[in-house]
Amino acid sequence: MAAKPLRRLEYREVIYDAKRWSLLENFRFKAIRIMEALENFHLESIVHGSIARGDVNEKSDIDIFIPFQASSFTVESALEKAGIRASRRLVVQATPAYAMKAYIEINENTAVSFPLMKMRKVEREFYRFGGEATIKNLRDNLRVCGVDKRLMLIEPTKEGHKESTIIGREEHVAKILGISVETVLDRVHALLRRDEVGRTGVFIEKELTSHETFEMALKRLAEQNPAVRRRLKTV
Repeated sequence: MAAKPLRRLEYREVIYDAKRWSLLENFRFKAIRIMEALENFHLESIVHGSIARGDVNEKSDIDIFIPFQASSFTVESALEKAGIRASRRLVVQATPAYAMKAYIEINENTAVSFPLMKMRKVEREFYRFGGEATIKNLRDNLRVCGVDKRLMLIEPTKEGHKESTIIGREEHVAKILGISVETVLDRVHALLRRDEVGRTGVFIEKELTSHETFEMALKRLAEQNPAVRRRLKTV
């Protein structure tokens, strides 16, 4: 069952047991391998979500993100040279207002993504909202603050983390995360709405054929869909 936002004021401290520390180390080891493959081709990347924050569980995803428009040939070449094979390749656009992104799925819980269009500020800050870590952070065993899907702020401690609701504390949380209040409010609205009406799907999700590049897919979609063309011309 998906985590649900917590609307009431809540605070607690969580102490990690040996199993959780081991799980985090294992996830981070896998993330570093992928990020190193990209780094070897001069592609900087981040990992975001629970692996960056530290509050992992057995179902945590390894989400690697390249925060700039990159050549898909370079990205795929970097992964292939490291022996990291894709199981699926998709283009995804959450809404007409959001940038279309390339998703290279490695397995069920591991993916590398990057934007195919310029991102707006709120889109880039989405990753900082959830917590993002660089490869250096991972190598240095550093964890970062971020907000989970329950809208709880996760703040790492020596023994685990402390967590508290962000509802009603949006300005304070924005300062902690170094992002705009608008981004925090946007995410709060989106997650609370999802809790009320459920997932509403995405605007575009298309799997690529083996002979298709991400750039080819974007070009074809832009020719077919006026909303995609408009988004390509705006930020």
